[in-house]
Amino acid sequence: MSQLAQHTDHTGVTQVEIDQRVYDLYDEYCHGKIDRREYLKRAGALAAFGIPALAMATSLIPQYAKAQTISFTDPRIKASYVTYPSPGGNGETMRGYLVQPAGAGPFPAVLIIHENRGLNPYIEDVARRAAAAGYLALAPDGLAPLGGYPGNDDDGRTMQAKLDQVKLRTDMLNGAKWLKAHKLSTGKLGVTGFCWGGGTSNYLATAMGADLQASAPYYGAAAETASVGHIKAAMLIHFAGNDTGINPMWPAYEAALKAAGTKHEAYFYEGTQHGFHNNSTPRYNEAAAKLSWDRTMDLFKKHLT
Repeated sequence: MSQLAQHTDHTGVTQVEIDQRVYDLYDEYCHGKIDRREYLKRAGALAAFGIPALAMATSLIPQYAKAQTISFTDPRIKASYVTYPSPGGNGETMRGYLVQPAGAGPFPAVLIIHENRGLNPYIEDVARRAAAAGYLALAPDGLAPLGGYPGNDDDGRTMQAKLDQVKLRTDMLNGAKWLKAHKLSTGKLGVTGFCWGGGTSNYLATAMGADLQASAPYYGAAAETASVGHIKAAMLIHFAGNDTGINPMWPAYEAALKAAGTKHEAYFYEGTQHGFHNNSTPRYNEAAAKLSWDRTMDLFKKHLT
């Protein structure tokens, strides 16, 4: 039986008052359609309309030092960097950030998939959040074959765009398989990801079939409709309210999920921007981020434990 719930949430959060045109420019920039110089140039041009857009545009650049919510030394977790084989990927091996809860285990497992710029500090923090909630969490770094996340998103975005994208997805698939089989894993697996990682979370649901129990993509590209019938995982799909690059994909994806009888829920968070879960920029919406994460944890609790 299919289960569908589609909701719009009224979060009522007051954000930094940034003009929507600046958010739209930032969306182009963070998806690699324009470079940093062009982004700031176009934002500056909005000053002719009486908008302090350059200051707004600069404020959207990530500030990761302010975004940490779970310390590296938190007693609830133990973190380390690991390597695992990745046949068919961009390199023979992949590197990832593995975070386990305190205790002997085994634990249900969750794969955390980064945006289109590699394993940055925000995604590492998300992995620690998952581990603090009781899950064995792996956050692969898709940039590992090129030396790993370079320490800034601009270079990371450029590096990720140079990779073979089919092989990059294979690297994530291999990470999911490695994590599922880990000695500390119960064998129950969930996945969540953001932006590019959201699209990859949708893809993994089609690629893994019954080997994946739950998937919670955030504002990611829809899975190919022809492959939706392969999904056996429970799907929890998060959308930003203002996201013209992703939201138009939903009607066809929704129709395919219904036709396949796939268990799924979809939430649209009113008034939010693409990237609302990322607490390192003003696109962050605290209420929507918390609500969506609570829902994701509820999904994993129901299907992985």
